[in-house]
Amino acid sequence: MIASLKRVIIGRPLKSTELGEQRLNKTKALAILSSDALSSVAYGPEQILIALVAVSMTAFWYSIPIGIGVLVLLTALILSYRQIIFAYPHGGGAYVVSKQNLGKYPGLVAGVSLLVDYILTVAVSVSAGTDAITSAFPSLHEHTVIIAVIFVLLITLLNLRGVTESASILAYPVYLFVIALFILIGAGLYHIAMGGVAPELHTPMGTHVAGISLFLLLKAFASGSSALTGVEAISNAIPNFKSPEPDNAAKTLSAMGLLLAGLFAGIVFLAYYYGISPKAEVTVVSQIAEETFGRNFMYFFIQGTTALILVLAANTGYSAFPLLAVNLAKDKFIPRMFTARGDRLGYSNGIIILAVLSILLIILFKGQTDQLIPLYAVGVFIPFTLSQTGMMVKWIREKPKGWVAKLTINGVGALISFTVSIIFFLTKFSHVWPVLIFLPVLIFVLHRINKHYEAIGEQLGCATSEPVLPIEGNVIILPVSGITHVVEQSLAYAKSLGAAQIIAVYIPFERDEEAVFERKWENFMPDVRLVTLHSPYRSIVQPLIKFVDTVERKARESNHQVTVIIPQFIPKKGWHNILHNQTSFYLRTRLLHHSSVVLTTVPYHLKK
Repeated sequence: MIASLKRVIIGRPLKSTELGEQRLNKTKALAILSSDALSSVAYGPEQILIALVAVSMTAFWYSIPIGIGVLVLLTALILSYRQIIFAYPHGGGAYVVSKQNLGKYPGLVAGVSLLVDYILTVAVSVSAGTDAITSAFPSLHEHTVIIAVIFVLLITLLNLRGVTESASILAYPVYLFVIALFILIGAGLYHIAMGGVAPELHTPMGTHVAGISLFLLLKAFASGSSALTGVEAISNAIPNFKSPEPDNAAKTLSAMGLLLAGLFAGIVFLAYYYGISPKAEVTVVSQIAEETFGRNFMYFFIQGTTALILVLAANTGYSAFPLLAVNLAKDKFIPRMFTARGDRLGYSNGIIILAVLSILLIILFKGQTDQLIPLYAVGVFIPFTLSQTGMMVKWIREKPKGWVAKLTINGVGALISFTVSIIFFLTKFSHVWPVLIFLPVLIFVLHRINKHYEAIGEQLGCATSEPVLPIEGNVIILPVSGITHVVEQSLAYAKSLGAAQIIAVYIPFERDEEAVFERKWENFMPDVRLVTLHSPYRSIVQPLIKFVDTVERKARESNHQVTVIIPQFIPKKGWHNILHNQTSFYLRTRLLHHSSVVLTTVPYHLKK
């Protein structure tokens, strides 16, 4: 029943040969890989105003030069990541660039930051989308967390069905959002041009504002730079593109940059000209739409598409997180299970882990987007800085044609990204201090995982000089609890191995049971030695382990192998297992840690 339900929800399994059909064209890739960056225009401009309102509303005119600064940074990042796409066409983005040019640990910093960033991408995007819904329908505000968790589950399900299928569904809301916002910006500019907006609503450019400081302006710039989160996703997901992958990825990145610049500039300008002030339960985009159209169809259309894009921006995380996890797993920094493809050829383990961690974050922060955005943004700008620095090292070392221009582009990107990172730490330390704890902790964990895999490889490799111990015979220990078909079949299997000695072990709790069983055994299997181990404390596992240890020590002296055969009957129905003791499971668990003992389970399947 579970298998049938899985087929209905996720779809039929796909053959490995169908992988090429799961790659994305530029139109679909732009939708699902740019949704995070494009959606950030719904809260990036708002973050600038939140920082400026600390002085007064007269300071809002500074949002224009700050917005221009953000666009300069965007241009530098787009040009930089285009270079990364062609230099590293197999994907990996900041992680691969940093690892290959700066070293193992800078690469780990970039990789861990991006993993956390993609988890936050899902949490922030879904929380922001839920905010847009509750702005239009305030009565739903108390159900924010539940709504957000439901959205995460739905997006997870779509991604488990495969990249192409999720892209086909999610592309429409993304393009609807872009159209809706360009209509909003166009209508707003038309109203301004026609004199439909009173000039006194905004402070004239250049107005002196008491209390303004460079520190505050830098804080507002850093906050507005949160609109650039997700720019790096395309460089991580190059393998998802149709051939030629780098060319298609670069064109998609450029298209995303142009759309993001246009939408961001338009929203910043309209928010300034309309004199919009940030409010706790109504977003800036919602206020602009209401001022432009009133609460009519267009307002709800814009709010609806904004909510959709904010929720579906989480899909960028679902597209990039599993591929980054694959690169880290191939380098043996995280479990190998992340390299396995699921039934629909997606990296389903990465998708599921991402969903679980995102839901935990949403619940922990109670869906409060403003608390998550600083963490989210600083997690992006650390890899930004490292990747640009790594590319600078690459150009200086290799000196290809035109390397000076490339170095300049990456140098500008690295400098601005580093500046934004420092500003975040200085101005929002109360929000971003967890980064200083979880980044070192996660890096240490990944380092230990890497050491474990290296130790495993060193010990398993046949090139090592460790000799293989000779085996001159086999001593078989067979725990028995009675005289049954299970024991009979296990004994037949043991005899087929040609063992030097077979020892049946019976562990009674009472002395009278011991004598009775010995007489039965003599009649049942007289040619097999029986050892009874009285257990006054009613434990089966402990006496057996001690006996195995004793036999193992003696067997080692004569180069004999000890094999423990565990009889086990298998009920016809799975739920019947809860009606029986799990002694065989406990025995296997304990004996697995005995380095010189071979474990064999002989199943006996019940027919009714």
